[in-house]
Amino acid sequence: MQRRVIIYRDLLLPYSETFIPAQVESLTAYTGFYVGTSRTANAAALIPVDRSLTLSDRVASPAVWKMVLKLGGVVQSQWLRSLQELSAELIHAHFGIDGIWGLFLARKLGLPLVVTFHGNDATGMDRYSSGHVRVNPLDFLFQRGQFFRDLYVSRRGQLFAEATCVIAVSEFIREQLIQKGCPADKVTVHYIGVDINKFTPNPAIAREPIVLFVGRLVEKKGCEYLIRAIAQVQTILPDVELVVIGDGPLRSTLEQQAVSSLKHHRFLGAQSPEAVQGWMNRAAVFSVPSITARTGDAEGFGMVFAEAQAMELPVVSFATGGVPEAVAHGETGFLAPEGDWETLAKYLLTLLQEPQVRQNFAAAGRQRMIQHFNLKHNTAKLEAIYDSVLAKSG
Repeated sequence: MQRRVIIYRDLLLPYSETFIPAQVESLTAYTGFYVGTSRTANAAALIPVDRSLTLSDRVASPAVWKMVLKLGGVVQSQWLRSLQELSAELIHAHFGIDGIWGLFLARKLGLPLVVTFHGNDATGMDRYSSGHVRVNPLDFLFQRGQFFRDLYVSRRGQLFAEATCVIAVSEFIREQLIQKGCPADKVTVHYIGVDINKFTPNPAIAREPIVLFVGRLVEKKGCEYLIRAIAQVQTILPDVELVVIGDGPLRSTLEQQAVSSLKHHRFLGAQSPEAVQGWMNRAAVFSVPSITARTGDAEGFGMVFAEAQAMELPVVSFATGGVPEAVAHGETGFLAPEGDWETLAKYLLTLLQEPQVRQNFAAAGRQRMIQHFNLKHNTAKLEAIYDSVLAKSG
């Protein structure tokens, strides 16, 4: 009989986080039950409904009980009983801030807690370099997002102390967590991996002169640098097109930049995982030139880089954060110095103008994903972590 694990994510589940159900559904010795306070409209398309349980499913006023949980650590009794009936043996929370809410559940249920840190939760939520954050009650009324970010940072030390195991998605994130105060012997690196059977290119589909960007349109993803680079590329290869998939607060600004400087471009907004994969099969190069944002937020690893390489799509990016762990420079892609859009353009031109180099990188990229980032093999390593946590907690 499979052992049960609660997978905690406060909001079940944004399209940008398909890596979570990919990992959960590849478990073999454990069965994952998705738990959160609320769900998105498209949740049923991403996670099994019969294995999901939210606070909003159980109470008439979920917003009130959600605040009671987050501010006071009080778990609504009916929801708690439903969670107890799952007979789970541990809780695995994704993202540090969700780890705080997962910690409240772990205390009530008497279960060990595993927390995976993915990026911004380790790099970009501290207002001050010292990490000492004053939680301003007025922010709860006027800047709700900032209030909870500050609340998370103020409680992060407690999370480090009480979590049984802390998982970092890259060596870069591990170092960030240690700098933030997480005991080095408690944090382990685990790469989630990519489903290489799902992300398999169709050789019958011809590659087109397309540079593909997939990501949220926020400062960290560096799309403005890619637009500058594509403008340079198009002076030499005018038929090259930039295709941007994703949405975010910078979309309008970036579209205006593209209109004023590019010959060919498309902004497609948010797309389904299937549509993204289709574009990965058509494009010639993948480029998300991530940077370190002014808040300190940096790319933790970038699952989309792994997915692109599994699709035999070479990557051009900046050598930022955990990206060098995902992309082997000069072997599966090119990594320019952060912010150097002119070198970015040079690397794009190399892959667009030299088919043999592109093909060599494409083959090497897929082989590297098979050897080091195979979801099936890496999930087996996660289950070994679960086993160790349960053994440690008795």
